[in-house]
Amino acid sequence: MKPYLLLRIAAILMLLFAVGHTTGGLSFWSPAGETDVLRAMRSFHFDAMGVSRTYLDFYLGFGYIISVYLLVQAVAFWQLASIAKSDAHRVRPLIGSFFLASVASVVLSWKFVFVVPVIASAAVAVCLGLAFYAARNREGA
Repeated sequence: MKPYLLLRIAAILMLLFAVGHTTGGLSFWSPAGETDVLRAMRSFHFDAMGVSRTYLDFYLGFGYIISVYLLVQAVAFWQLASIAKSDAHRVRPLIGSFFLASVASVVLSWKFVFVVPVIASAAVAVCLGLAFYAARNREGA
């Protein structure tokens, strides 16, 4: 399979990952339902550099920041695919970097989160690993 096609597939997978991550964060949910911890996260306010915030504010804020980075990765993969059509070897170092980040995401998701991000990160890692391998020569198309 051609590197540019694998990068396009990775871009679409990452876009779906970004949409899923964002959608999951839109509802203030907890897998365990309404808990004392969730209530405390909503109700405990503290001063953070001159602004009043809750732990839930930080939790949601960091989640949305992750969504932005997932979306940017999808765009970057799409753009790398365009370059890979004519010169796959040139984008190989970037593909390798994103591959390593995806593998790290698999490990971290397995250890700290749950199976859906493990599967999403693994699918992206497979596409990127195959694209990295396919881009070993100088021809991309």
